[in-house]
Amino acid sequence: MSRVGKKPISIPDNSKISYDNRVITVQGEKGTLKRTVHPDVDLKIEDKILSVTLDKDTRINKALQGLTRSLIANMITGVSKGFDRQLEINGIGYRAELKGKSIVFNLGYSHPINFDLPDGVSATVDKTIVKLTGIDKELLGHTAAAIRRLRPPEPYKGKGIKYVEERIQRKAGKTGTK
Repeated sequence: MSRVGKKPISIPDNSKISYDNRVITVQGEKGTLKRTVHPDVDLKIEDKILSVTLDKDTRINKALQGLTRSLIANMITGVSKGFDRQLEINGIGYRAELKGKSIVFNLGYSHPINFDLPDGVSATVDKTIVKLTGIDKELLGHTAAAIRRLRPPEPYKGKGIKYVEERIQRKAGKTGTK
């Protein structure tokens, strides 16, 4: 059995959850999220506690139970607290600035890169730190990964865009001849 999937989810007082026609809707003070639930998994809501149940007890369904529970828990956390992700820009002359709903990056290329933020993700920029915030954890992670792909960190000088908590393993360069 899935250990994660069997855990019940407690619903905070400031959140409303509705489930009908295989679509779960979570409303909170930060916004609203919707998701379609897989047909092999079912949800039960009783007394501010949500539990994920299975129709058939197969290996794939057990995995789906844990996945569904994690996704719904992230939805509830997102609409009540929100998520954030921080990226750090390293390199001489590398910087970013916010212009409306887009971020302009100068990353050592011959041209600046204009990155449009998707709906549901907002950003604040402090020269070399880009802080992304949003209520949808999945969308926030995709956006952060797309920004990181603009100039991935390289192992010799450490230049590029990396997550703040990420540690880049450095390599020694050429030593030269005698």
